[in-house]
Amino acid sequence: MREQFERQLNELRSDILHMGKLVEEELLLALKALDTLDKALAAQVYEADEEVNRLRFITEEKCFTIIVTQQPAARDLRAVVSVMNMIVDLERMGDQAKGIAKVIPRLSEREERTLPPELGQMGEMVINMLRQSMVAYQNDSVGLARFVAAQDDEVDDLFSRVFGNLMQQMAQDSEPDQIKSSYEMLRVARELERFGDLATNIAERVVYRVTGQIQEINSD
Repeated sequence: MREQFERQLNELRSDILHMGKLVEEELLLALKALDTLDKALAAQVYEADEEVNRLRFITEEKCFTIIVTQQPAARDLRAVVSVMNMIVDLERMGDQAKGIAKVIPRLSEREERTLPPELGQMGEMVINMLRQSMVAYQNDSVGLARFVAAQDDEVDDLFSRVFGNLMQQMAQDSEPDQIKSSYEMLRVARELERFGDLATNIAERVVYRVTGQIQEINSD
């Protein structure tokens, strides 16, 4: 029975890592579509998100089955509960990527505007945070999980900079299309900032899985 249980737990871990990879690919696709204002690529983000959602529900059902049939206790139960939380966070991260894709058709119709450089920096940072959170989960690394969380402050700082610059730009713009373009870019920044928050959530689940402690972890 124990060997079967271990196989089920290992399968859950594989599912999380696979789901994390799918979300990473989805965000990379959304950022490429944003950079090129390619509506066809943006449509592919929606397709990728459907697969992320499908895997979330499959994995959730596996978790319920384990709880009902194995009745895990202590550390084993934490492992299952952590997975149940992580799949929700990963699904929401996919939603943030889809949120970026949503603005691309509208941006492509506006007068050409240069994307704030901070958006590219935010995108690179949150992708790395996701990758590192997956490695932390794979290796039960509390140290790496804390390192992921510490980076969220920098993402927040970049968001604040974008927010301030775009708000100032909107105040100066005289054309409605220009204001709308700035607003759409602000939405992108918000999606990326939220993506970083969710990567931090996953890092917190790693700490909970390993230590049993439920707590926010950041650089404060």
